Amino acid sequence: MIEILHLSTAGFAVVFVSAFLGALIQGSIGYGLNLVVVPVVAIIQPAALPAAMIVMALPMTASSAFFERGHIHHSGVMWMTIGRLPGVILGTWIVVALESSILAIAIGGFVILAAAMSVVTSRIPVTSFSSAVAGFVAGVMGTASAIGGPPVALLYQHEHGPVLRATLGATFLIGTAMSLGALGLAGRVEVWHWALGLALTPGIAMGFYASLRIHDWLDAGWLRPCVLAFAAFSGFSVLLRGLF
Repeated sequence: MIEILHLSTAGFAVVFVSAFLGALIQGSIGYGLNLVVVPVVAIIQPAALPAAMIVMALPMTASSAFFERGHIHHSGVMWMTIGRLPGVILGTWIVVALESSILAIAIGGFVILAAAMSVVTSRIPVTSFSSAVAGFVAGVMGTASAIGGPPVALLYQHEHGPVLRATLGATFLIGTAMSLGALGLAGRVEVWHWALGLALTPGIAMGFYASLRIHDWLDAGWLRPCVLAFAAFSGFSVLLRGLF
């Protein structure tokens, strides 16, 4: 048992591997880190959600934004950040208002919703309004469940890979910092959340580094459906665990 992380050694190993795989996927297609990790953590240690996963995501989002910073769509990032603020407030209220067992069930629902949103292929014009709406939804989901990527990915899914990855990275970096700050003010971030999130960063770093080497090899045409199928299955597992 790794007491400071509130996980057994085997549990931490499973979460660490999922963090590596999630970072590999997000570094390749722009999102997917917490779609992979959150359902695993919800089953092993639901008390870590959402704070520890938001801490874990900060280095990943910063790296994505930095390495392809020349492709960031700055206008979109601005409007999504504006829209995200009320979403963060609502998401924080959800975390504070729900008991941990009910929150775990809600997170399972968010995982399924995120997977469903990610299979929508309709082209949505990137405007100030659509960006603000995507930011609001991402704020609610990202703060309540640590999964805020799909609304933004849905908006930018038809953009070139570098624009998608860099814009999502910049948006996530600002948004996760906002969510973490709001949860901290609400008393929902503990020392062990920071410890667990930081302990997973080596796995994040290895996954991101690997993704830089195989961008051209990883085909989002087959990779994304696999990620979404895993997320949907995991989301249902979390729901069933919470209900029964």
